[in-house]
Amino acid sequence: MNNLIEKVNKALEEYMVEEYPQDIFKSMKYTVTLPGKRLRPVMCLEACRFFGGDMEAAMPTACAIEMLHAQSLIHDDLPCMDNDDFRRGKPSNHKVFGEAIAVLAGDALLSFAPQLIIEKSDKLSDSVKIKVLHEFMKTAGAYGLIAGQVVDIESENKGIKDSKVLEYIHTHKTADLFRLALKAGAIIAGADEKGLQDMDDLAQKFGLAFQIYDDILDEISTFEELGKTVGKDKEANKLTYTSLYGLEKAREKVNSLFAEIYDIIDKYNSEVFRYIIDNMKKKLDK
Repeated sequence: MNNLIEKVNKALEEYMVEEYPQDIFKSMKYTVTLPGKRLRPVMCLEACRFFGGDMEAAMPTACAIEMLHAQSLIHDDLPCMDNDDFRRGKPSNHKVFGEAIAVLAGDALLSFAPQLIIEKSDKLSDSVKIKVLHEFMKTAGAYGLIAGQVVDIESENKGIKDSKVLEYIHTHKTADLFRLALKAGAIIAGADEKGLQDMDDLAQKFGLAFQIYDDILDEISTFEELGKTVGKDKEANKLTYTSLYGLEKAREKVNSLFAEIYDIIDKYNSEVFRYIIDNMKKKLDK
């Protein structure tokens, strides 16, 4: 896991070159290179390994996915969205560079990331690039992350207690980005339909587990542990798993999902995924 994170961080540094006008490139690089677990690019590389692919060939795509994730964080933290002043223990992008540059940095990452896939994926055929880019654009747009964010915003302070709405938010705001990472890695490796379906199932289960895990931590963690303002979801009266079912039921559900995830990853002998889930379980057991 640590070896993959180091490789991703090194590649991100190489790709995030500061040019003129420097403010936009500094803003883009600021959030992309904030210290983090790099779950999504690591999962992309690991999925590529599952199916016997070349992880180096998947690296530009893995980094592009991390850039898309960073774009979503920049916009998510804006005052017009979740209005959070901190991310990963550091001031949010708009607190450092101002709202206008933060908006533009997010926009720039949204176009820079697929550009990276096109220009740096020398080992991929054009047909594979098109498949990866199709998954990328679906995830980035109105059928993916944006859809989840819109419904999340619309559910604030409305007193909505609808499990289907909650599942929609979790699927599109969280699981879709993990689905992109896993399916892109599998596509690059030439996985068959059964393999792609396994990655789809794994992403849906992990995405739901990750969001419930995040909802729980938002209630039980400190700022130092979480790296962002805690208790904001409850303050904003957001529809979350904990607000709908309570902490005890949330813990039961996430542990049930962990068990299902172990069943899938054991088929692929993934120590990386096991490490990720084991660490999540430890944080919840504190």
